[in-house]
Amino acid sequence: MASEKVVVPDIGGSEGAEVIELLVAVGDEVSVDQGLIVLESDKASMEIPSTAAGKVTELFVAEGDQLVEGAPIAAIEVAAEGAAAPDSGSAAQPAQDEAQAADDAEPAAAAPPESPRPAPAAAVDEAPAPATDAAPASPPAAQQGAGEPADVYAGPAVRKLARELGVQLEQVSGSGPQGRVLKEDLQQFVRGALAGERSVASGQALPAVPEVDFARFGEVEVTQRSKLDKLTAANMQRSWLNVPHVTQFDDADITELEDFRRGLKAEAERRGTKLSPLPFVLKACAAALRDNPKLNSSLARGGEDLVYKQYCHIGMAVDTPAGLMVPVIRDVDRKSVWEVAEEVLTLAELARERKLTPSQMQGGGFTVSSLGNIGGSGFTPIVNTPEVGILGVSRAQVRPVWDGSAFAPRTLLPLALSYDHRVVNGGDGGRFLTRLVELLGDIRQLVM
Repeated sequence: MASEKVVVPDIGGSEGAEVIELLVAVGDEVSVDQGLIVLESDKASMEIPSTAAGKVTELFVAEGDQLVEGAPIAAIEVAAEGAAAPDSGSAAQPAQDEAQAADDAEPAAAAPPESPRPAPAAAVDEAPAPATDAAPASPPAAQQGAGEPADVYAGPAVRKLARELGVQLEQVSGSGPQGRVLKEDLQQFVRGALAGERSVASGQALPAVPEVDFARFGEVEVTQRSKLDKLTAANMQRSWLNVPHVTQFDDADITELEDFRRGLKAEAERRGTKLSPLPFVLKACAAALRDNPKLNSSLARGGEDLVYKQYCHIGMAVDTPAGLMVPVIRDVDRKSVWEVAEEVLTLAELARERKLTPSQMQGGGFTVSSLGNIGGSGFTPIVNTPEVGILGVSRAQVRPVWDGSAFAPRTLLPLALSYDHRVVNGGDGGRFLTRLVELLGDIRQLVM
């Protein structure tokens, strides 16, 4: 019998991921691709499968552990004929470690280990550098980026986070070995800034919200928020503080669209899918983005450049028990309504089961947040930076509309377009929303 070690595979560039569930125990028999553990990173939750079939002889992890790519998970006792492919398990471990070390190597010396906890303010589309296990003899001077002080001892991931938060590293006291600045030091610095102890960069600190002992007033229940829930909150706060938001509203008359959609119910059942209004909204957004490309752009180089995306990848917000997740449907402009409908159902189900991969949540250029039948006649969605636009879709309602001679019942869909006013002005937003309303009012234009 041979023993094979299963390690953490590529998890989409996440710097660290927490073990939130053990799916097997020592002594269990497992098959290839059977789940061993569930990891939750700052991007998504994912089930890590076994690369070998056999008996679990040792588990190297426990719930709450923070893991990075290449970290050992379990030892599997396998028969020679049942061993996994040569590129998996222990045979792949040295290559993974070597590649990881090469990626993290610095010109002067390797960075020492830092806490693998994911940065709470990391953006969904950004991939922090993985941690490394090598320890230096002295602080490297070549780890800084352009314009950063060379005498601050910090790894590339910490420097990246500091740039995102607008923190000058020389103002932060390092608590790591040899005075190394860790992510916890950055987080403590920002917490102090928010509490009014110091300012972040050159900006004024935000006034702190005082803590309240709610138990003084009656019985309470305290639950810990999930990592995804806290990440969503941090991203929303960052977007709200950094992006000058403007929201424009309109109603789309989808009476004919709804008649057409209901007429396709039998065809949808034959295809084994469901055809909600959302695929039509996504297709109409793709056409409106084509005609108004500024809504499919992003700022770069601190606002010096504007990147126009030649692809049309649209994110859709999905409400899950773990928090808000935004899977991305790629090339919406090139897919049929049926293809988009199928992908909407698939990605929504993966989101609810917490099985989305990081790559399925990256690359979006625009986002649609649909409340469906939850309720409400309108809301103001927050831009999902670095995107510059997001569409909020509320519940459709039948209302009387004057047709020139009488009031007629029409099905109206409330729309709210929020955008980054640094990039999109009122004319851009108005033209996009007007075009979107036209397309939803006459879906025949989608094939023109």
